[in-house]
Parts: sequence; C-alpha cells; structure tokens
Amino acid sequence: MGMLGRKIEKVPCTVEVSHCFDSLHAHVRFDNGAVVYPGDEVQVQGPEIMAPFGEVVHEERIAVIVRASWLEQVWTRLTGDLGVMELCEFSFSEEVSL
Repeated sequence: MGMLGRKIEKVPCTVEVSHCFDSLHAHVRFDNGAVVYPGDEVQVQGPEIMAPFGEVVHEERIAVIVRASWLEQVWTRLTGDLGVMELCEFSFSEEVSL
C-alpha cells in the first residue's frame, strides 16, 4: 500500500507517439492487461519521447499506477459528469463569428 492506503502498481507498457501530418497522438498500452479506473493516476517512467515529423515512435517503459481509494472512485464518478458538461458549452466550427 502507498500513501493514504492507496495501492501502487508498476506495470510494463508500450508508448506510441505519432507526429504525422494526419495523426498527432500519444497512446499508452499496458502490456500485462492492466485497466485504469476512474480516479486512478498513471505516470510513465523515463525521459520525454519526441517523434520526428512524419514518424511514429514505439518505446517500452514502466508505468506506475496509483489506484484510487473507494471514496476517490465514487467522488470521481459523481463529479466527472460536471467536467463533461463544461465541454458542452463550447463548439468548434469553421465559421468566423463577427
């Protein structure tokens, strides 16, 4: 157990960073099938990964998952919808508003 009774797991992962014209993203896949739940925190160990333009980089790393307590999970589920609703107040369009 870690701080405040939170469980800490170290899991192998693969990080994919894409810096292409049609795709700019970073994804983490847990190689052991670990699942992240509401309230959990994930930190990937190691230096920053930079992909040159036009390339996709894959690196194997270790991820540290700090599991949320039961109370933190409930709180995250209850308040998570509020954050999503804030996004609904904005729209993206190609039209220019005057």
